[in-house]
Amino acid sequence: MQIISLNTWGGRGGKDTFFDFFRKYKDVDVFCLQEAWNGGEHMGGKLVGNAALDKIVFRLVDEVQKILPTYTSYFRPHYGDWYGLAIFVKKDIKVIDEGEIFVHKERGWASKEDEGNHARNLQWITMETSAGLRTIMNFHGLWNGKGKGDSEDRLVQSDNIVNFVKSLTTPVILCGDFNLRPDTKSLAKIEELGLRNLIKEYGITSTRTSMYTKPEKFADYTFVSKEVNVVDFKILPEEVSDHAAMFIDLA
Repeated sequence: MQIISLNTWGGRGGKDTFFDFFRKYKDVDVFCLQEAWNGGEHMGGKLVGNAALDKIVFRLVDEVQKILPTYTSYFRPHYGDWYGLAIFVKKDIKVIDEGEIFVHKERGWASKEDEGNHARNLQWITMETSAGLRTIMNFHGLWNGKGKGDSEDRLVQSDNIVNFVKSLTTPVILCGDFNLRPDTKSLAKIEELGLRNLIKEYGITSTRTSMYTKPEKFADYTFVSKEVNVVDFKILPEEVSDHAAMFIDLA
């Protein structure tokens, strides 16, 4: 089973190259997307998260679905009903259950100072595989405008993720944009759960593309249970966002 995790940046890296990416990787089994839009056109040009919302593909989920007609899409917004997380799964894979939990604040919460600081959820699907049931979790960690270090909210967010993983009886694959540096306690809490950090294990030196001009080189991570047999893990070379795509190949 192959999985791609990508913070889409709302398609701002260029609509044509962005959609070509999905055409190229149309045989991958599962796509986990962050910053997925499906509406919200009224947000165009608005200043959110210290940046103007321009060049957004506001119907990104619908457009990707057109390119991937043999996939089922699951959209779980965490801001309004138009912006959040999306998972695409090949229709020949049996999904047993799917859902979300909010791990930062509650649905509908947003800072009065900057709407970019808003509630965050964790999206999950449990599916049948030849190795047994597996739960894939798609995540985009909170942004607070103060870098990617620890904060009280981020520590609580990690605790909420850890508690959810502990509640499961299936091995897990947890991937996405955590908005965290590798040396944070917030990230260590997830490693201490016993999950393998594939970014660290495979010696990945950056999860950003040339479109990202700030000095931070890490934001995206993939964690897996020890029972999950990883054949390969790598950062893909295509630059379709300010985040690089992570590719996970599981036995």
